[in-house]
Amino acid sequence: MNNRHVLIGALLLGGIQLTGCGGSDDAEDTVTPTPEPITYPEYTDMTASGGATTTYDAGNSGHGFSTPSINLTATELALHMEGDKFFETSFTTAPNAEHPELDGLGPVFNNTNCNACHQRDGRNSTPQVSAGQTRVKLGSEAGIFLRISQAANEVCIKGDVSNDYCAPIPVPDFGGQLFHRGVLQARPDWQQNQFIGQADVYLSYETKTVAYPDGSQVLLKKPLFAVENPYDAPGETKQSANLTSNLLQDDVLMGWRNGMPVFGLGLLEAIAETDILQHLDENDANNDGISARANYVFDAVKAQAGDVYPVSLGRFGWKANTPSVRVQSLGALRGDIGITNPLFPDESIKGSALHDAYLTRTGFVDTGEDEYGAPEVGAQFSDAVVFYAETLAVPARRNVTQPQVREGARLFTKLNCTGCHVPSFTTKTSGEIGGRAMSESLKGQKIYPFTDLLLHDMGDGLADGRPDFLASGNEWRTRPLWGIGLTQTVNPQAGFLHDGRAATLEEAILWHGGEAEKSQNAFVALSKNEREQVIAFLMSL
Repeated sequence: MNNRHVLIGALLLGGIQLTGCGGSDDAEDTVTPTPEPITYPEYTDMTASGGATTTYDAGNSGHGFSTPSINLTATELALHMEGDKFFETSFTTAPNAEHPELDGLGPVFNNTNCNACHQRDGRNSTPQVSAGQTRVKLGSEAGIFLRISQAANEVCIKGDVSNDYCAPIPVPDFGGQLFHRGVLQARPDWQQNQFIGQADVYLSYETKTVAYPDGSQVLLKKPLFAVENPYDAPGETKQSANLTSNLLQDDVLMGWRNGMPVFGLGLLEAIAETDILQHLDENDANNDGISARANYVFDAVKAQAGDVYPVSLGRFGWKANTPSVRVQSLGALRGDIGITNPLFPDESIKGSALHDAYLTRTGFVDTGEDEYGAPEVGAQFSDAVVFYAETLAVPARRNVTQPQVREGARLFTKLNCTGCHVPSFTTKTSGEIGGRAMSESLKGQKIYPFTDLLLHDMGDGLADGRPDFLASGNEWRTRPLWGIGLTQTVNPQAGFLHDGRAATLEEAILWHGGEAEKSQNAFVALSKNEREQVIAFLMSL
């Protein structure tokens, strides 16, 4: 008899003797339970966030968001590189006889080139208040600006021509965006306010502390802004008696906006609308506390084509208030910089008292037209810069085999972060984007953007109180998370969330409220190691 059989026999004999000596049936039948297997989500080991467009050479680079999609044709790559040049082109005041192709800046604006708001194709630097100071005045370094509008008398439910498709109501003589910078003689009082735009904008912060059950604490900061010295009432502030400025009235709504990363945008536009709408849950039918809604917005591309109902699903912007990369890019070119183009041929402040006075006072021919009566940039510039934004590569994930990252992926699903940050989509295989032919590089790609592109109420803590088309003052579009771990590699001064308030991903999570409050509370209840695992996963994206 071999040793194995001796051991088994001894064990059996011991069992019989134990039973015969009064052992219970419960003891005899006791079986050690088998541990439940740990299940990891499908995306745990994924690296190709952008499908075949993904770049694997961006991990430790300050230019990690600036790589062309790796599956472009030679012709497409040439167009992309031309767009790259235009994206960084800085415009000048009109007239510029030596370089007329560069003139047309402003006359009021937020920045002089696209890259200034999207530094290295990522997020801009968050303005900092210097030690000993209580606030900072926004100047040329700011990639952040204010959206403005008048409060409506009632909530807009469905857009049509009679209500301007639920678009925000412009502030009289100011418009829908506050331009804090201006060319030399932009204002009637330009001798005292050189290079000032519609008004001065100041930023300060208030802070609060969040404590975890384990005793550790995180300091959160919230930006506060003050608008002063408007051009229509120089020197006025909200504290002035008998306010006369249109901008400082009580019915004017204002909301910070932070420049977003611009990579992977073509892939997001290439997702079929029906696939996005599958995630609608306006009445929270599944009872998870999350009520995804769609924003339907005015579409300038459809309007230019003569569409009788120029409205499309919003996909881009912090409140999903633009429908395509073309509208987003060319709208920003005209709005943020003041450069008219074939899609937006009129100055953003056309017809305002400021613009009329500027033209009369200076005699400059800065009506938004070049010397030939065309917009300040033409189709070649516009098409190239749009294609550039459509075809920037998504960076590959990193560190996916590390245990902390894998556990973080599991917790990300367990916390139901995927209720809004939907992991994956597959892009459509035919059709157009932005009214133009779609690049073959974007078609049929399995992508992992971690967004549903829909609206969610994020609570009062993040609310700006300013509706935008169908989006309420509390609602925001789910931010795509791909590439988020490289944000501060690309720009160490970048912040997170719509106004840059969060210096870290942990802070960003702690600001989540409303529909995300249940997930946020579950994150707070995790152990310190588990919280670090969630952050490690996010940093791998």
